[in-house]
Amino acid sequence: MSDMRRRLPLLGWLRGRLSRRLLFSYLAVVAAGLTALAIAAEVRVPAAFARHLAFMSLLMGGPMLHDDLYANFRTAVSESLLFGALAAVVAAIIASLWMDRQITRRLTQLMTATRRLADGYLDERVPVVEAGAGDELTELGRGFNQMAAALERGEELRRELIGNVAHELRTPLATIRGHLEGLLDGVLPAEPATFELIHAEARRLETLVNDLQELSRVEAGAYRLNRQGVAPAELVRAVEERLRWQFQDKGVALSTQVEPGLPAVWVDPERIGQVLLNLLGNALQYTPAGGRVAIVARAEAGQVLISVTDTGIGIAPEHLPHIFTRFYRVDRSRARSGGGSGIGLTIARLLAEAHGGTVRAESAGEGQGSTFTLSLPAAR
Repeated sequence: MSDMRRRLPLLGWLRGRLSRRLLFSYLAVVAAGLTALAIAAEVRVPAAFARHLAFMSLLMGGPMLHDDLYANFRTAVSESLLFGALAAVVAAIIASLWMDRQITRRLTQLMTATRRLADGYLDERVPVVEAGAGDELTELGRGFNQMAAALERGEELRRELIGNVAHELRTPLATIRGHLEGLLDGVLPAEPATFELIHAEARRLETLVNDLQELSRVEAGAYRLNRQGVAPAELVRAVEERLRWQFQDKGVALSTQVEPGLPAVWVDPERIGQVLLNLLGNALQYTPAGGRVAIVARAEAGQVLISVTDTGIGIAPEHLPHIFTRFYRVDRSRARSGGGSGIGLTIARLLAEAHGGTVRAESAGEGQGSTFTLSLPAAR
């Protein structure tokens, strides 16, 4: 193909720009039309001329100069075809220039914006006509702008994630380093309370790292769901048994209520158990001693709903839309003292959605407690 381009410079020139190819396509259409007209004139004109000439001879009562008339007629036809060809070529050039302005200019804008987007300028956009549906190029421009906006938002989330992770790691690391330096300098006593505090901060670091790894796997879908039919009562009983002693130790009452005859759910018991552990652990974390937490399982519109309701600190209305966003915290001081990583609810939401379900949060406001409801489709 490269040898052919070297031998035929016109071929390489035509492949250079879309406007050239458009012009060539119009000229090709013109050439095809003229060829068809020339062939038609060559095949049909002599016979038609002879018939009309014979008819005119009869009308005029004598023979006519056939050869001279035919030559003049052919000249007139040729001149007409030539004039038509010139007019068609001019029209093709004008149409090509107009299409170049309407199409290739917009495509050039898209190519330039694409290169800048690839170079890291994520705020790059192309002008589009917002009114009406628009043509294919307009829709392409809108699609490009939507893609660029999504990439820009993803970059913002990445930076935010890095900042949040650095902040979350810095606090326990600073605590551990400060206490170790105090021990080395002899400022802090080497007593069990000091070592317990260092151990607790190390556990916080471990929990954060494990949660980040789990979040990465869940967001990437790098796991397999081993689904099976499971009774909702079994899910509730398993999570209750795992956290019962923690509730007793903190002095928070835990109760369960499972509606009789609930249909089974087609889930991975380990993954849904993880969701319920996150929801129940979150309720325990934000419910003070003397409070209550209730797990209620019921059926509704072909779904099995498992709700975790607490009498804890509650959630203000402005925080509810963001409660499942990673590292989002209603009260950072409370969350940090409780040892949460800030991404447990995010993991719970992603795992629920992977099962075709949802997780939602409800609260009447601060100090009014909250309810987190896991909704799962019933097994068929």
